[in-house]
Amino acid sequence: MNDFITGLQNSLHGMTWLEAIAVLFAVLSVIFQKKNNILVYPTGIISTGIYTYLLSREHFKLYADATLNAYYLVMSIYGWVYWARQGPAKPEVKISRSSPRELATAIFIALAGWAVFYVLLVNFSDSNVPVMDAFISATACSGMWLLAKRKVENWILLNISNFVAVPLLFYKHLYLTALLTIFLFIIAIFGYFSWRKAVLQQETSHS
Repeated sequence: MNDFITGLQNSLHGMTWLEAIAVLFAVLSVIFQKKNNILVYPTGIISTGIYTYLLSREHFKLYADATLNAYYLVMSIYGWVYWARQGPAKPEVKISRSSPRELATAIFIALAGWAVFYVLLVNFSDSNVPVMDAFISATACSGMWLLAKRKVENWILLNISNFVAVPLLFYKHLYLTALLTIFLFIIAIFGYFSWRKAVLQQETSHS
């Protein structure tokens, strides 16, 4: 416990203004996500852009996680455009359940991504945690794909990623980011039930 407190204090003292901004906008992004608000994307773009830079630095060597944040950046732009669709020709995208085909695609993205990230980390980096780093990134990629399509199940995959990420972040002495991930995990639980309730209301109104 003393080691954790000491590490947290060191993390606070060593936190750069860039990391502070990344944490702040990550918190805002997940709050907007829970509220089903399109501002999830511009806030997410700021946070992931900063984390892409920070995690790729030699001190942390979380290369898959850095690549994941770069992927988040691209998917945030795609999701922002996708969510913004409106009008008679392009109706607003509503929260919905994933179809069997979409779930199969999400699982494929997670498993194939895990394998690809692992091979790349083992052969082209000096990562000392390739299995966990690859798994976290692959499941998060899959969840982000479902989020962009406004599917309820995005929360499940993102929280699988968050659950595995927490001990890895503590191991890497990224205490603030680990605490942030725990916060995101808790918010994601509420987010899942909030989105599920919205879907049930839609289904009831159309029945």
